[in-house]
Amino acid sequence: MPKKNATRPPVVMIHGAFCAGWAFDGWRALFEAEGYRVRTPTLRHHDTGMHPPAALGTTSMLDYAADLARELDTIGEAPILIGHSLGGLLAQMLAARRDVRALILLAPSPPWGMTPSTPFEFVSAQSLYLAGGFWSTVLKPQQWIAAAHTLDLLPDADRDAVFARFVPESGLATFETMHWMFDLKRATHVDARAVTCPILCFAGMRDRVNPPATVRRLARRYGGRARYEEMRDHSHWLIGEPGWQKLANGTLMWLDRVLADTAAQSDA
Repeated sequence: MPKKNATRPPVVMIHGAFCAGWAFDGWRALFEAEGYRVRTPTLRHHDTGMHPPAALGTTSMLDYAADLARELDTIGEAPILIGHSLGGLLAQMLAARRDVRALILLAPSPPWGMTPSTPFEFVSAQSLYLAGGFWSTVLKPQQWIAAAHTLDLLPDADRDAVFARFVPESGLATFETMHWMFDLKRATHVDARAVTCPILCFAGMRDRVNPPATVRRLARRYGGRARYEEMRDHSHWLIGEPGWQKLANGTLMWLDRVLADTAAQSDA
């Protein structure tokens, strides 16, 4: 196993929709304590609070990915990518286009071409049309939706505190993720064959946003490169629900094994 004070590869943690880099504060602290160099970038227009520019509404997943790719290019070596929800989809997009050491996907959104696994996923996608032409507008976070489906396992006070930090999201990026079948650009397409690094996929057993059935199918796309884990008593907010530390520490242990195996192969 790599020693705690050994040089660790850089880690880039990619947040999900309606959030910013702060969402990974807890994970960042744990990883930095283990010697990792961590970056938690904030997606375009997600640093302007509840009053983002109108341009957010037409910001594409391709824009997010391009911004993140430029961030990776400044690192100088292949990083480890960790992505939650929409950030998990962006991490897959990046891993198909850049050299990546390992990929950790936390309740990841599926890429272009993957149909929903549950009625809830279908209904959630269709309900967006109630907002009219949502694909070109700024979508504001809705507290009742977050409380019921994203932050549902947090204590009330913690739930309110986290939601207070939520920010609006891109209607176009949401459309490209949840209505990919109508996206002629295929913005969220990921060539699974191009993702060659080891992959760890987590799903919360109580998650309805990106449920276990969907994440399990997603992991299968990557064949033997992916390990799939279901987390009992977890929902969608895997990065901050009660018990997140155990999940993060399990990820660190998995990375120890991956890095040790890589080092052994290099020495052989």
